Amino acid sequence: MVHKVKKAILPVAGMGTRFLPASKAMPKEMLTLVDKPVIQYIVEEAIASGIEEIIMVTGRGKNAIEDHFDRSLELEHHLEKRGQKIELEKVRKISDLCDFWYVRQKEPLGLGHAILRGRDIIGDDSFAVLLGDDVMYSDREPVLMQLIETHLQTNASVVGVQQVADSEISKYGVIDPQNGDHPPKTVLVKGLVEKPPLEKAPSKLAVLGRYILTPEIFYWLEKVERDQKGEIQLTEGLNMLCKESPVYAHDFYGIRYDTGDKLGFLKATVEHALRRSDLGNEFREYLSSLRPPVDRRKHGLGSLEH
Repeated sequence: MVHKVKKAILPVAGMGTRFLPASKAMPKEMLTLVDKPVIQYIVEEAIASGIEEIIMVTGRGKNAIEDHFDRSLELEHHLEKRGQKIELEKVRKISDLCDFWYVRQKEPLGLGHAILRGRDIIGDDSFAVLLGDDVMYSDREPVLMQLIETHLQTNASVVGVQQVADSEISKYGVIDPQNGDHPPKTVLVKGLVEKPPLEKAPSKLAVLGRYILTPEIFYWLEKVERDQKGEIQLTEGLNMLCKESPVYAHDFYGIRYDTGDKLGFLKATVEHALRRSDLGNEFREYLSSLRPPVDRRKHGLGSLEH
């Protein structure tokens, strides 16, 4: 029997070293795209896809995430006293999004280990996994909902994929697809290869931060041998699962932003701002007014350096 997916795991225990010094005292997931933390975009995608319970797998220094999704009675009172009704509604809405659970990952032992930390809360249900760096934009149904629909059709685990450029292949887990008759935009997965060089990649379809997993994955993750870093990799658990049960890849509709990368974060910020009804037009005009910096030497103006 296929059940609706109501629970999700968000692994957010990473150190965020690529964003130092900004991430020294603040979780990288709390960096803002315009005026909303990255993690809130991901939570809102989960809620819009029907998720009712979210398990945050956190680590040391991540208390700001818990505080963000908790009530702030002092702030609410302050806003109410000043008559700032719109701001008050925004603040209260955050804590009412869904039920949140928080589980600690005491050591950075890999994505597979982070998922295992949520096992007791997940139980025997199929569940979603949303990676904390990957913000998705879709002007149709949310990306996670697209994967859930494929899960409901197949009663199997589903990974979200998109085709990536040759130069990007070695950054991702890549699927080895099997041809056949499947739901639209969906292929059966024979296996996955983690960060292969281009010449050894079985396809150009990379796994991009969204999963629907059946509870069988916990059994296989417990059998995964730790890699050279001592980590338990989800890719290896999925490879084991593929040998025993069907796993599908869904080529989802939408734009994925890697906000764990500085350039990806900047792209996400600019494009989210341009889509805003209150900012987009004015921001677009500002960007259009920018001119490339003048090469002073080329134009005989001399250098500004002294």
